[in-house]
Amino acid sequence: MFDDILINFGLNVSEYHIRPFGSGLINYTYKISGANHSYILQQINVAVFKRPDHIDSNLVLIKEYFDKHNPGYLFVAPLKNQKGKSIIQAADGKFYRLFPFIEGSHTVNFLQDTKEAYSAAVQFGRFTRLLNHFDISKLEYTLPDFHNLKLRVTQFEQALKTAEPRKLEQAAKEVKAANDHINILHTYNLFTTNNEIPLRVIHHDTKINNVLFDKDQNALCIVDLDTVMPGYYLSDVGDMMRTYLSPANEEEKDLDKIIIRTDFFRAIYKGYMSEMSNILTETEKQYFTFSGKLMIYMQGLRFLTDFLNNDIYYGTQYEGHNLIRAKNQFKLLEGYINAEPVFREIIAGVDKELLTTANGI
Repeated sequence: MFDDILINFGLNVSEYHIRPFGSGLINYTYKISGANHSYILQQINVAVFKRPDHIDSNLVLIKEYFDKHNPGYLFVAPLKNQKGKSIIQAADGKFYRLFPFIEGSHTVNFLQDTKEAYSAAVQFGRFTRLLNHFDISKLEYTLPDFHNLKLRVTQFEQALKTAEPRKLEQAAKEVKAANDHINILHTYNLFTTNNEIPLRVIHHDTKINNVLFDKDQNALCIVDLDTVMPGYYLSDVGDMMRTYLSPANEEEKDLDKIIIRTDFFRAIYKGYMSEMSNILTETEKQYFTFSGKLMIYMQGLRFLTDFLNNDIYYGTQYEGHNLIRAKNQFKLLEGYINAEPVFREIIAGVDKELLTTANGI
């Protein structure tokens, strides 16, 4: 069914084998394997990304910037077809891009080693650092209000008004947790309303399977760039905290498995700050630990809101799935807040290490 698409990119259909690829939940992805070259074909989910052209224009601009200022940086941009277009609309009306497949690379879905966390954090930090002088006003918002906590709280409050009494009763503990931690919104409002920290070019979706690794588990580059747009660096760091610190992910039903691995916090901090320490403002640095609370709380709210709204956004596999996810995230948030004193000690120690290295001592 992809014959016309491959022909559009000048590929001989008979020379390639096509199969589904990866574990992404948003876009549909396929590997196009050939004797000499392999590619990744991706169909953009327009139910989520309403303007595929905005994704395309962002990536074109960023690639041009890297080609000019950092040509050696591995930026996995979509390829152009025979007409010079990097996004095409097929006969069925769907939008597709073709990417080069990075040979010798692989992804991981679960972090087992702090080396992986450190290396991934370096890559996300490097991406933002290298784009420090990029004019962010040129970028489109591919997912407007994606990490807008104020909006997520408003949606939660609306859901409370319309939810079935039975669901409100089932989620009473999580509703209380959401309200008990509303101070996270107050802090968010403080730095957004007062413009305390700048917008930067960030990835917005830093889960570990958006990083390509080599055979030695060194991160090569970041992928799945559809959500690249202006945002606060806290989104990238916070999403790493949310998805790297616990050995159990957001689907885990056994809440006793939701624990905080402080050595992974250290790996994230050291990796990211090795790239961004001289870029971030002093005010931005003060919010580093807050980033984890921000993203964990926001995701917990979103799962809880969707449960109260009868699961209209996130796919579910069983009754109460989104409530379990919400319980999971609020347990993670509790553990994260309890670990903050340790986080502060780690930050002080790593800052001393980085300063010593910078001074050549």
